[in-house]
Amino acid sequence: MSTQNESEMTMPELRLSILGMRCAGCVGAVETALAEVEGVAEVSVNFADHSAQVKGDADPDALTKAVKAAGYDAAVMEGLDEDPSEQEELELKRYRSLMKKAAAAAALGIPLMLGDHFNWLPEIGSEAGQWFWPQLSLMTLGILIYSGWHFYSGAIKSLSHGQANMDTLIALGTGSAWLYSSIVIDYSDALPSLAKHAYFEAAVIILAFINLGSGLETLARGKTSGAIRQLIGLQPRTARVIREGKEIDIPIHDVGLGEILRVRPGEKIPVDGTVTEGHSSVDESMLTGEPLPVEKTEGSSVAAGTMNQKGSFIFKATRIGRDTALAQIIKSVRQAQGSKPDIARLADRISSIFVPAVVALSVLTFLIWLGFGPEPSLGYAFVTSMTVLVIACPCALGLATPISVMVSVGRAAQMGILIRNGEALQTAGKMTCVILDKTGTVTEGKPSVSTIEAVNGFSEEQVLQITASIESGSEHPLAGAILAEAERRGIKPSRARRFQAVAGHGVCAEIDKRQVYFGNTALMAQKDVDCAAYSEPMQALSKQGQTPMLLAVDNEIAGIVAVADPIKKDSEQAIKQLKEQGIRIIMVTGDNEVTAKAIAGQAGISEVRAQVLPQDKAAVVKELQERGEKVGMVGDGINDAPALAQADVGIAIGTGTDVAIESADVVILQGSLMKVPEAIELSKATVINIKQNLLGAFFYNTISIPVAAGLLYPLFGILLNPMIAGAAMAMSSVTVVMNANRLRWVKLGGR
Repeated sequence: MSTQNESEMTMPELRLSILGMRCAGCVGAVETALAEVEGVAEVSVNFADHSAQVKGDADPDALTKAVKAAGYDAAVMEGLDEDPSEQEELELKRYRSLMKKAAAAAALGIPLMLGDHFNWLPEIGSEAGQWFWPQLSLMTLGILIYSGWHFYSGAIKSLSHGQANMDTLIALGTGSAWLYSSIVIDYSDALPSLAKHAYFEAAVIILAFINLGSGLETLARGKTSGAIRQLIGLQPRTARVIREGKEIDIPIHDVGLGEILRVRPGEKIPVDGTVTEGHSSVDESMLTGEPLPVEKTEGSSVAAGTMNQKGSFIFKATRIGRDTALAQIIKSVRQAQGSKPDIARLADRISSIFVPAVVALSVLTFLIWLGFGPEPSLGYAFVTSMTVLVIACPCALGLATPISVMVSVGRAAQMGILIRNGEALQTAGKMTCVILDKTGTVTEGKPSVSTIEAVNGFSEEQVLQITASIESGSEHPLAGAILAEAERRGIKPSRARRFQAVAGHGVCAEIDKRQVYFGNTALMAQKDVDCAAYSEPMQALSKQGQTPMLLAVDNEIAGIVAVADPIKKDSEQAIKQLKEQGIRIIMVTGDNEVTAKAIAGQAGISEVRAQVLPQDKAAVVKELQERGEKVGMVGDGINDAPALAQADVGIAIGTGTDVAIESADVVILQGSLMKVPEAIELSKATVINIKQNLLGAFFYNTISIPVAAGLLYPLFGILLNPMIAGAAMAMSSVTVVMNANRLRWVKLGGR
């Protein structure tokens, strides 16, 4: 088994940029084309950023040719840190193109629709109509080509693979409407009087709506590469290396293994390595999610992308390029995005059956009327068969899902929930398990003084004043929280003299001619301060998720000061609501087990996994998915990005990092966990609404198609007027829109 895993890891990989994919159905076509190339072992197409990951010994030229032969375009993407801005620019151009096509179709369709409604247009066959209608037919044909050619080519591609999708419906609906209308104006004398009606406005209005929806989807999808861009931006472009005793700045890609580098205060660490000289505190929140900086001394490991604080140190490069922790996070995000299962659109599944059935019914209708209908039988046959296609127009079916999603997204925005794509909205209500990060998600993410215990005649104010005085010149991770608490209480620090930092233990100084030590028990032991009586309360504070430090004045313990990251006020209530919804809750954090369990106990969480690295968080999500769980991941840090991307629904806390937000499907703008159960309720209401819309749209087609085919003619002499067919088509769309708007008033979380 290990041999197989090793071979998979060492297998050559190529990334391709794919152009021309417009729906999830295109993913299968591209994957099939690439999989058939000689040497390809594994293919994963990522619809989110329009890329493909190919494993194997395939020729890059053969891969691009295969994609082009399938009707798309492709280019090889070189390196780990290629700039995604070019891809974003292409997506933006596509969005603008779709908006122009929608505007062009609407510019012709709206005046025609109004003119038809108010009888402003000349009659077909009249003297004025003989000039007007042929010109209009040509104008409509031009719009169909400009605004709808991508749909017609998509339908052709789909049919060449033996499939039918929304492109097929759009092509049939608009194409038949134009063809029927053009025949009506040219051969009006040969058709029944009821049939003398043109549907040019229907053809172009449909294209206007569909292009608008596609454009909005493209705009939302185009932002997905932002996560990768943010991650790449964490790595500095240059590094300061020490060569032959001189310090020089070189490009990051020129740094070699074993290279000696210096990091100055406030700089990002360029590559992974081991500290060889000096000490400092490093902000590793991008890796661990923990807000407290970590002290680094000789022998400590440092990671690329983490931020050095005030100290300066020298380290030796141990991992560079694709092997750094940051590069592995970037790779994890990409793989998770690419492996995210596509949620098949329900409308496409219906279309795969519905489209062939409609075409078959149309042909059958034509043949029956041609063989058994009254004279002119050819005219009746054409009218009825075309009416079947007109009434089966996909307008309502195409609107059923996006209109509900658009309304729900608007409602969610009003509630402080940013939903980044419609699929997440549909999937959130199916979640069976939610994974919560600790820091910044369950907790505030802002350390503060949680406990001050004064002993041996000292008061709380004195203990805080002394610790603030000694920490005013310190780089210790707890200093900021203590100084902030002193400022809040209006306590002014005194001047500290002979300040000394003891790496990994604490600080020493002289304050008001008194010797002061502030640090852990190791510092007290080093300075011969008896603190045995305080080991039990120190352990008790640690078990509560606090970080306690001892204060000694003139070799006598004066008090204990503890800093903690408190849970958010509404975390416990939010977790309770999630449990009431039948959802399993697991807290996964990079923090130590004692602190993690303490915070989990306060929040009402029973399942905890502690000391979990970023790539392992994604592995936890995948493990649960393999067990059949629908997993939601809630986090706020860069370290959560791979797990957010891997989850069925990634939910980022909006007060967190840009990378987490860009990796997520849903963003909680206010930072409150209460929004998570509300988003789940909205998701369930939306899915029900979508199903109602699809059922309603399908009901109109199912009832109207037999009538359009002439089922009532033998019994009652009723032949469906194409005007009624158009009205039924419009009515189905109106019904869908009205039903979707009910989501604006659905009650969520008691609101």
